[in-house]
Amino acid sequence: MKSHYYFIGAALSILLSIYIFIFGTGANHEMIAIFIGLWAPTIICLGVFNTLLGILDEMCCAHKRIEGRQTCGDEH
Repeated sequence: MKSHYYFIGAALSILLSIYIFIFGTGANHEMIAIFIGLWAPTIICLGVFNTLLGILDEMCCAHKRIEGRQTCGDEH
């Protein structure tokens, strides 16, 4: 999943939280808004984690290619 989708999701979470906090009519609308707002950092962290996993995968593939070239050179 592309990283900008995570930031869009976090922005929507913040906007929904603000909307519910200001315009909510329920008994606990402030608490519900805070709960929804707390999802924004979680979504951003998920995006960062996913990006780091992609970088790790690329590094592992590059390392395997380098090791493959070194072992091929030792055989000759």
